[in-house]
Amino acid sequence: MTSTTSQLAAAYARDGFALVKDSVFSDDLLRRARAGMDMIRAGDYDTGEPPSESPWKPGDDPTLLCKIELPQKANLAIRELVSHPALGALMAEVVGCEMVQVWWAQLLYKPPGPDKETVIGWHQDWSYRGSWEEGSEIFTAWIALSDVTADAGPMQFITGSHKWGFQESGDFFGKDNAALRAGFELPEGAAWQAFPVLLPMGGVSVHDRLTLHGSEPNLSDGPRCSLAIHMRSEKAMPKASASDLTRHLDNPDYNPVIFGAR
Repeated sequence: MTSTTSQLAAAYARDGFALVKDSVFSDDLLRRARAGMDMIRAGDYDTGEPPSESPWKPGDDPTLLCKIELPQKANLAIRELVSHPALGALMAEVVGCEMVQVWWAQLLYKPPGPDKETVIGWHQDWSYRGSWEEGSEIFTAWIALSDVTADAGPMQFITGSHKWGFQESGDFFGKDNAALRAGFELPEGAAWQAFPVLLPMGGVSVHDRLTLHGSEPNLSDGPRCSLAIHMRSEKAMPKASASDLTRHLDNPDYNPVIFGAR
């Protein structure tokens, strides 16, 4: 492990997140994946099949937050990016694990404008992960497919919140982050410190399942484009009961192992 990845691993353990501004992807792949986002939003699927059922569908209001589930089902370039071994090696070093498997992904397109409908409420990813046994090591890589500036409604992490335990008050779809914040219980001595995720196109952040995060409207001149890639390590066990979120674990096109072996 290089000194750089050592520092990233230390930040991840300390803060619950780490940022990698130097892209591990080629410019060509980033360009094709960004174009793939537009194709999916237009209903053009070069794999021959659509993404999974999603909150936003082609033809919906383009001024709303666009969240599309499992975009790698529908676009070959996004599938290539999600499956990239360099991403897997990076995640393994930062998180400190022996295996990395993608188990879900989301296309997130935040159009410009002050509309509160594009707000992403403070939440922990564990709120939506009832498919996994308690204590499972899951984490998320967030890949910027546009330059994410301070005025673009960047994702914000609450530093150290992964050590606060699971909070019941989060809501991805909440539109009033001030009200959501009031519902969280901070441990004695803890401080609410929001850290904006400012990244160039191709930059990556990684965060723990318990790290609180959310974002505000995009006030820049262009869309904020990203992929959220949810991953598990060898320390994660799916529940025995059937789950929509883990039903593709044996499908290497949708849920590739990108480091190590199962």
